[in-house]
Amino acid sequence: MSDDATTAPPDRLSNDPRSPFYRAELLERGIGIRFNGVERNNVEEYCISEGWVRVQAGRALDRRGAPMTMKIKGKVEAWFLDSAGEAETPAD
Repeated sequence: MSDDATTAPPDRLSNDPRSPFYRAELLERGIGIRFNGVERNNVEEYCISEGWVRVQAGRALDRRGAPMTMKIKGKVEAWFLDSAGEAETPAD
């Protein structure tokens, strides 16, 4: 793992184990997400370069029993919560 990977989260990450973008070792560190200037804690998946997050859509479930999600587009910022032992937010 490079030094940059330890300081900056990946461009795309999912908390669904079935996704190819799922990485448990990074999720254990904790990821902070700011979407359109508001910190969110209900993000299922994000992509910084494409500018979207996926959030749960109500209480509906898909045919496999997983929560239904919807994609919302906007400005996405991500950071690790465990950086230097404290929550580090990106500078505006």
